[in-house]
Amino acid sequence: MQFSRAVALAVSAMPLLAAANPIEARQNCDTGAIQCCQSTETAGSTAGSALLGLLGVAVQDLNVLLGVNCSPITVIGVGTGGSCNAQTVCCQDNSHGGLVSIGCVPVTL
Repeated sequence: MQFSRAVALAVSAMPLLAAANPIEARQNCDTGAIQCCQSTETAGSTAGSALLGLLGVAVQDLNVLLGVNCSPITVIGVGTGGSCNAQTVCCQDNSHGGLVSIGCVPVTL
């Protein structure tokens, strides 16, 4: 009896798990500070590929989101402070001096 209830619960939860989208906006950032970027582009866009070309950076996925002209947001007010008037993102690679951040996901504050 208990086993059939567990199976029924697991089966009913599957649609919820399938609906999860890894690209949806987050509220936290596991790779460093949340970034405030003036704009975002995909790596395959004209602007995105031009920026990556100027930096000599190659990416595998042309659909990856890039943050352009970014600075960190912190809670205690270091960097741009706790607010952003542009696009807030969490990026995997912030090693290009804020000009371009690679592998970004939108963040809701």
